[in-house]
Amino acid sequence: MNTENTDMAVSAKDRNRAARPLAIVTGASSGIGYELAKRCAAEGFDLLVAADDPRIEEAARALAQAGGRVEAVQVDLATPEGVDRLLAAVKDRPIDALLANAGHGLGRAFLDQDWDEIRHVIDTNVTGTVYLLHKVGREMAGRGHGRILITGSIAGFMPGTYQAVYNGTKAFIDMFAYALRAEVQGRGVTVTCLMPGATETEFFERADMMDTKVGRAEKDDPADVAENGFKAMMAGESGVVSGWQNKLQVALAKVLPETMMADQHAKQAAPGSGTKK
Repeated sequence: MNTENTDMAVSAKDRNRAARPLAIVTGASSGIGYELAKRCAAEGFDLLVAADDPRIEEAARALAQAGGRVEAVQVDLATPEGVDRLLAAVKDRPIDALLANAGHGLGRAFLDQDWDEIRHVIDTNVTGTVYLLHKVGREMAGRGHGRILITGSIAGFMPGTYQAVYNGTKAFIDMFAYALRAEVQGRGVTVTCLMPGATETEFFERADMMDTKVGRAEKDDPADVAENGFKAMMAGESGVVSGWQNKLQVALAKVLPETMMADQHAKQAAPGSGTKK
């Protein structure tokens, strides 16, 4: 066996891997985040994937089959300490793409919800996400290169009766994404907002909404949503609403009175609405 040739082949493989761009994908253990990570891997990115779910390790092993390096970090991105732990895993590599997808919902009436759960939704969807974007965005702008995809939601365009906190956080994220995009123009960084509607993920189960009409309804495929978001990010687009029905909902939300939209949302998200005939 020619060990010199073998060593050269291994060395060449390592150089090729080192030359691959790096993408960070949060909320990547399942759903849209996992599909976004798959899409990045298929397009030649090395991956740093994160979630608060221990299944992130299993997801990383599956993602590694695409041939690149994949590192997983199980961490709570609702806290600055969790975000710092994630970024420490980057070491000295430049970050070429950040797909900030971590987030979760919370169903039922605001006054009936537990405060700690409310706080965790806000800290995950807003505080931790903005802190991560601040850290990575500065690094990208300093180098003059980078792509950012932020997972917002069409929920940000309408009052979320029985999902008031979640919709409120997504209203912030949607508008924040567009504002950040305007601020970094000319600095080599693009910001894209992915705005899905109801998607077939664990979101509604985790939010305790499986007895609602929207929880039981047919939903979008997370792979299709991720494809739309990834393409928009790579094209440097400002934002994308995934799915024609969701585009229609957004259009209606912009012209109908907020009180009407709040009533309509209640019909979909009220506890027990999925069990009524």
